Amino acid sequence: MPRRRLQARLYLDKGRQQWAILDGPSFIRTGCAASDTAKAERCLADYIAKKYKPQKSGDPPVADILLAYLRDKVPGMKSRSAKYNISNLAGWWGDKTLTDVTAANCRTYASTRTQAAAWADLGVLAAAIRYWNAEYGPLDKVPSVWKPSRPTPREKWLTRSDAARFLWEARHVEHLKRFVLIGLHTGTRSGAIRNLEWSWIDLERKTMLRRAPGTAETKTKRTPPIRIPRKLLHFLRRWKAADAGRTKHVVHYDGQPITRDIYHAWNTAKTRAGLPWLHPHLLRHTAATWRAQAGVSPWQAAGFLGMTVKVSSGFMVTTVPTIRLTLPISD
Repeated sequence: MPRRRLQARLYLDKGRQQWAILDGPSFIRTGCAASDTAKAERCLADYIAKKYKPQKSGDPPVADILLAYLRDKVPGMKSRSAKYNISNLAGWWGDKTLTDVTAANCRTYASTRTQAAAWADLGVLAAAIRYWNAEYGPLDKVPSVWKPSRPTPREKWLTRSDAARFLWEARHVEHLKRFVLIGLHTGTRSGAIRNLEWSWIDLERKTMLRRAPGTAETKTKRTPPIRIPRKLLHFLRRWKAADAGRTKHVVHYDGQPITRDIYHAWNTAKTRAGLPWLHPHLLRHTAATWRAQAGVSPWQAAGFLGMTVKVSSGFMVTTVPTIRLTLPISD
């Protein structure tokens, strides 16, 4: 009986201390050093994606449908959630074919997930099937993907005790601590916080720009200049003294800008704080909610946060006990 051919995989060339890709008789060098495992894994993923050629079929494997969608459509999406949805789907649907996409199987899959997660995952499955039918079809029959009812949106935000607990867990991670405090006090969007430079901040006049001077404002992502809140001003002065001019970025990692997402440090802190639902954008929601609770008018809040009046007036005004945010920080 012939030996089964192994799938493409990484191989460490110990002589050169470099990663290579082995694919049957093929030996492809990646140019990645032995210490750069993450980059080598990305090279392998790119190699497999380029090599993959979906075959037309009336009953294609669900794994092929998901892989084609992941390779062709997902890279052009702004949201990263589709990657996670496909990862969730692949574990349960990976050994099934299109004819297995029935209402009964969809309900069984949904029972393994929360209502919100099942709704999102199965929505991506439906989109992947439509894409396959358009690009690699037509299919003999396009199944209707059953989904649970869409969960009622819940506006989430941090209470002051939630915020204090999260900050406590972030206290030893300097770039995360700065990111969170700026977000809570100003409601600035995540990207603008990561891009923030010291030259945009005037500590004497107590003002802060949220985009580079001279750059145009976008229609949908407004970043108006603001007067720095008193509590944040205290932190900014300490941070600037600690940086001592070695970097132009306010939020940085060892002097280097945070060019990628902060999810690794963020996820660790939120897990320890017992806030599994917390996402960076909720800092903006929290800032808006706290202003509503403090009696700030929707017009003032909208101008400060860069929101429309309609959006800013929609945040909760439920009163909650005032808890002072204290954080033992040693800069």
